[in-house]
Amino acid sequence: MPLVRIPTARITDWDSFHRVFAEVMGFPDFYGHNMDAWIDCMSSLASPEDGLTKIHCTPPDVVVLQLENAKTFREKHRDLYDAVIECSAFVNHRRIEAGEPAVLALSFAT
Repeated sequence: MPLVRIPTARITDWDSFHRVFAEVMGFPDFYGHNMDAWIDCMSSLASPEDGLTKIHCTPPDVVVLQLENAKTFREKHRDLYDAVIECSAFVNHRRIEAGEPAVLALSFAT
């Protein structure tokens, strides 16, 4: 089960949010820097052939996103914090609706 640490201290706005995730997850150069593109990349964590992320898992394993400094991130950037939670849930929902297993879990570190 891959554990990916997300350095939320480096996230201060939407631009930095997408820069950090693109760097940590290895999104492709054509990544669109919006939440639809984020969902598309994260939805393919079990499909390395898609080339949308350098991090992969083999279901039933999941990729765990560990949000570092989660409490401070939530307090300072609630919209970004909520987006990670809501869009992670949507990634799993989308896969489950397609008959595929969930691929994403969240961990909150302080």
